[in-house]
Amino acid sequence: MADSPDPTPQTSPAPAPEPTPPTLPTPTPPTAAAPQKDRPVYVIGGGPGGLAAAHALRAQGVRAVVLEKSDRVGASWRRHYDRLRLHTTRRLSALPGLPMPRSFGRWVARDNVVRYLEKYAEHHELEIVTGVEVSRVEPTADGGGWLLHATGGRELTGSAVVVATGYNHTPYVPDWPGRDGYTGEFLHAGEYRNPAPFAGQDVLVVGVGNTGAEIAVDLVEGGASRVRLAVRTAPHIVRRSTAGWAAQYTGVLCRRLPVALVDRLAGPMAKLSVPDLAAKGLPRPDTGLYSRVKEGSIPVQDVGLIDAVRKGRVEVVAAVEGFEDGKIVLANGDRVGPDAVIAATGYRRALENVVGHLGVLDGRGRPVVHGARTPKNAPGLYFTGFTNPISGMLRELAIDAEKIAKAIARDAGSRNPSRIPR
Repeated sequence: MADSPDPTPQTSPAPAPEPTPPTLPTPTPPTAAAPQKDRPVYVIGGGPGGLAAAHALRAQGVRAVVLEKSDRVGASWRRHYDRLRLHTTRRLSALPGLPMPRSFGRWVARDNVVRYLEKYAEHHELEIVTGVEVSRVEPTADGGGWLLHATGGRELTGSAVVVATGYNHTPYVPDWPGRDGYTGEFLHAGEYRNPAPFAGQDVLVVGVGNTGAEIAVDLVEGGASRVRLAVRTAPHIVRRSTAGWAAQYTGVLCRRLPVALVDRLAGPMAKLSVPDLAAKGLPRPDTGLYSRVKEGSIPVQDVGLIDAVRKGRVEVVAAVEGFEDGKIVLANGDRVGPDAVIAATGYRRALENVVGHLGVLDGRGRPVVHGARTPKNAPGLYFTGFTNPISGMLRELAIDAEKIAKAIARDAGSRNPSRIPR
């Protein structure tokens, strides 16, 4: 499931030093004479999915080179707000080949996730080149690989490509009427770090996904004078853990069950574990929990929202429709004038420029396949980390990494029978 904050941020030791990045392989010209064995597999993105894929490929005897546009691995994790903790358990969030230390606790803090990713790259001696952004991927002229156009005019030729640029890539803000003329403080949730700058202020948080819910609670506990949460569609809310049983365990058990069955089971469970907040503006959803997951909306895991709403510390209001005369216009016609607006309105995958011309994205910009499956019209092109599964993102990234590596190794072996995996 998604990540979540914890009321008590954890202070972590200083991060381990970043391993010295290797030199990029000499680009192989895209000609028919280029031997496949000289072409590495390029992994685009140095987050959890990219690092896991690179290690899994190495374990199969396949050279993998990670291309990361920032200067360090785990860049997106470094930008998350301070109190963030995983919603998923430490044991079910480790990547292949390296468990997370027990000292991190059950719900791992953001800083420790970063430390783990740094250690993972160092431990597995992964080939990582930082400061290189891939702008376009296309088939080589010989049809036997992929040509990557990257920073500085580089053209890199790989035998296969794993795209792991992340689910939360580019902040998305709706095109609300009048927003350009709004003079109050406005920021996307991706820019939020902690509640200190908002102490004593009236803040409107827009969006009730896990991020919006957690930021609202963080603001309340951090001294904001008033916190309102604008909600368009009432979310499913689940307890992160009940009597020691993590919600993720249920997610894993339900992962392969029929959607209708999970929907029927989830309703009664929610009534037992979550109070009715309809009087406070959060009615129970009229659509099934797993049906919503399949549409891309995972449940909100409670780390304080239920109590905050029940006690009136977080006020639920209608969705934002626009901005007018310094006020925010809500869907029910109300106008509010907070000191600051935080838009927890999600992210876009931003894959269109990189692979959109290949016909491998659906109407919402998501890959048509993921994991070990490769598009029929683009063999050798793999995607990982572009779904938000109920069983936990990191867990599924780890599983996908090994499946992708085995698929690539099988393909390489069929082209080069003399190749012996390590």
